[in-house]
Amino acid sequence: MIDRSAVAHPVRLAAVLLCLAVAWIHVQDQGGLPGGKTPHYVGVGYYLLEAAGVLCAALLLVARRGSAGRAGWLLTAGVALGPLLGYVLSRGPGLPGYSDDKGHWAEPLGVASLVVEGVLLALALGAFVMDLRVPASGRSRAAATAPADAVTSQNTSAGPGYPLSRRTQYDQE
Repeated sequence: MIDRSAVAHPVRLAAVLLCLAVAWIHVQDQGGLPGGKTPHYVGVGYYLLEAAGVLCAALLLVARRGSAGRAGWLLTAGVALGPLLGYVLSRGPGLPGYSDDKGHWAEPLGVASLVVEGVLLALALGAFVMDLRVPASGRSRAAATAPADAVTSQNTSAGPGYPLSRRTQYDQE
């Protein structure tokens, strides 16, 4: 039986690879490990993002469904959204004490990062929404939302399997 409660494996694998790509791009941008981004808070932000990217990739590999799966997809969205916001702020108005990237919108590594993070954000949000739509018990959505009056009866004068909602006044006598 196919497990419909978990997001398809190719989507999950793509997200894992994209999370690792975000981490790798930022390691490259800071000049390798341990890196040399200044001011200190920017370097710490890079380290946190890189760790979150690896942690997120591991979580996506392990957590398949339920709250852990949804948490994995939300963390994935954060791994994508955080650096997107950092890109805009560092190149637009600038960050306090950090002007290295201000105005450098077309930097190749930055553009690659935008593409990776944009695709990752779209995958994460789509997968999160799909995960919300599947009932936790793994039942089909139709079975989980079937109205109570559509239940069939096996012991009625209308005959076995006749839907209760279709009985007429003559069937209820």
